[in-house]
Amino acid sequence: MTSLQTRLDRIRDRVTSDEFLHGRGLGNDVPFYAFDYPSESEQHVNNHIEWLLDDLGRKTGLKVGVVNMFELAVEQLKRRDLYTKALAMEKAKGVATLLGALKGPLEPGKMAAALLEKFGGMPPDMLFLTGVGPAYPLIRTHSLLNNLQPLLGAVPLVLFFPGRFSGQSLQLFGDMQETPYYRAFRLVD
Repeated sequence: MTSLQTRLDRIRDRVTSDEFLHGRGLGNDVPFYAFDYPSESEQHVNNHIEWLLDDLGRKTGLKVGVVNMFELAVEQLKRRDLYTKALAMEKAKGVATLLGALKGPLEPGKMAAALLEKFGGMPPDMLFLTGVGPAYPLIRTHSLLNNLQPLLGAVPLVLFFPGRFSGQSLQLFGDMQETPYYRAFRLVD
């Protein structure tokens, strides 16, 4: 198996390739990609993403949109004046009750729309999604991706996923039950 650092080092060439930027070789599939990694390497991957964003910004002129899904969830709750109430509900009634109460405000279609609002109608050249581990179980990755498909069009999306992506399913943290998701490709092997 290829080392994580070797795979990270391949991302730049992949996301700047004409094939990636224009969805060549995908047939009619959406340009969604997953970069999976061991969850214990989260900080290492985040550091590499920061370097990559800086490098791409300085050397390519590509506009890369980055959305941390946990931070977006918190923003949405604060925007609706629900964040403090959610913290109090968790303390008083427990996590299960809180998760039930947040299904509506953090529904995948609403989160997909909130994600796109961050770019003010000017879609980036590509989109990086991070923070899906901390956002679980508030946001389910496969549901979010399903809702983003019709909204993003030809904009390539890279999901940085702490777990395993087999090409057929997403397995968060590498040990949770697999969730079928067939419309993404591995970014690099």
